[in-house]
Amino acid sequence: MGKRIKKCKGCGRYTLSDACPDCGGDCVSPKPASYSPEDRYGKYRRIYRQNLNSSRKE
Repeated sequence: MGKRIKKCKGCGRYTLSDACPDCGGDCVSPKPASYSPEDRYGKYRRIYRQNLNSSRKE
């Protein structure tokens, strides 16, 4: 079985391991979440983003 490539959250380096060999940070899949036109939670995600952006401006 092949491994999936991962990206470090801290430095942005791509690797196949769970921990970054440079900074030791956590690695996650760089693939974005899949899109669906019937997005049941899109409304809540937009509200969250709007609240997050308004709190940063203050």
